Order: sequence, then structure tokens, then C-alpha cells
Amino acid sequence: MVQTANIVQLKPRTLAAFEAYIREAEAAMEPSLHGHGAFLWCDTDPHIAQQVRHGDIAAQLWSGDASVKVPNGLIHDWIGAAFIPRATVAATIALIQDYDNHKNVYQPDVMDSKLVSRNGDDFHISLRLLKKKIITVVLDTDHDVHYSSVDDARWCCRSHTTRIAEVDDAGTEKEKVLPPDTGYGFLWRLYSYWRFQERDDGVYVECRAISLTRDIPMGLGWVIEPIIRKLPKESLIHTLKATRDALTSA
Repeated sequence: MVQTANIVQLKPRTLAAFEAYIREAEAAMEPSLHGHGAFLWCDTDPHIAQQVRHGDIAAQLWSGDASVKVPNGLIHDWIGAAFIPRATVAATIALIQDYDNHKNVYQPDVMDSKLVSRNGDDFHISLRLLKKKIITVVLDTDHDVHYSSVDDARWCCRSHTTRIAEVDDAGTEKEKVLPPDTGYGFLWRLYSYWRFQERDDGVYVECRAISLTRDIPMGLGWVIEPIIRKLPKESLIHTLKATRDALTSA
């Protein structure tokens, strides 16, 4: 099925637009880490806060009602929140930092996971990701991850991809890892911003995921649009739910 989509190459102007978006987003996040404004996104809306506190997983676009168009690409900016009763921030951080176990906690989205190196609160990890929506795409990804403590009850985490490579015929003798930034363009970059706060006899977990994909060519929306437009939200909700389920069962 994927052969109906054309091969594309990440263009410098597409990447430049994404990097500018990331710089602006991170600058806007910074004040809330220093006591200026709500630390948690869900606290900015009483209705969302109530939903999350009562067990719903909230997820929506950070702003607007559509992905952001850039030259030859789309930026998908989603924010999600979940509440995990009876959990502690220490247990939550320990679960997420157990990268060798992500392939068990976050399956089927994470097919394989490995901690490559750690230096204090800085991690380098590798994940093999599965994206399946009408078509199936397998990606080998490398990430740099940094954790920081705001205080005893609040932590945050910044993760960004340093390499994303599509894998043809994954798991077979014909498996071939394509060069980064080539292929079908279903995920070129991914930046994730986590926040954790222990209160109300549990932990609030939030993740803002900003990703870059190809745009949708004329006539191929039926095959490309579902994986590009719907999967970012679905993957975010799955990640938050899997995190809550793992901590609840533990």
C-alpha cells in the first residue's frame, strides 16, 4: 500500500521552519518553569483540569484547529494530560527512565528500545517505532533526553530526535534502513516536553509532542492523511494511557 505514496526528501527550508517553530515554542514555555503562569497545562482550564482529575486523558492541539503548514511539510503540536492516582513522582520518573523496558510498556508503538548511554540526568536512547494507520511504517529513531527538577514535587523532561530512519521490510532478511530524512516522510522530527507534578494523592503527567512530517500531496490524501494527521494524537493518548496503566499495575 505504501508504494502508492511518493518518496520525498526533507528540504532545508522545511527543517528551518520547524526549528524556528521549536525555538518560539520553547521560549514561550520557559516562564512557566520559573513561577510565571501555571506549571501544568491542564490547570489553565478548569474544565480540562476536572476531566483529568476524574480519570479522562485530555488531548488537543496546542493552538488552533489544524496542523501548521510550512514549506513542503506539516507541524503537529499536541498537548495531553493524565492523572495517576496513588503514584509518586519518583516512581513515574523511574518508569519513564527505564528505557530498556519501553518496548514492553509502550507496545505496539515501541517495537524495541535501548538505553545507549546515561550521564546524570542526560540520556541517549534508541527506539524502533511502529506507525500503523492504513499503511505500516517502521522507524529507527535516536533521542537525546534531559530531565530537570523544579522542586521535590515537580519535574520536567525534554526529548528530541537526533536521527529518524525509515525501515523497509522490517524484521525480514530483506530489512533495509534508509538514510535519515529520506523515504515517505511520515515522521522527520519529534520533540517531546514532559511535565510531572505530585499532588492530590497522585501524579499529573503531561506531554507536549511537536512533530514534523511531509505535507499531503494532491490525490493521495486517502492513504497519507490518516497516518499524518490522526496518529500524533492517537500516539500521545496511547503513551499517556500506557504510562498510567504501568504505574497503576505496579
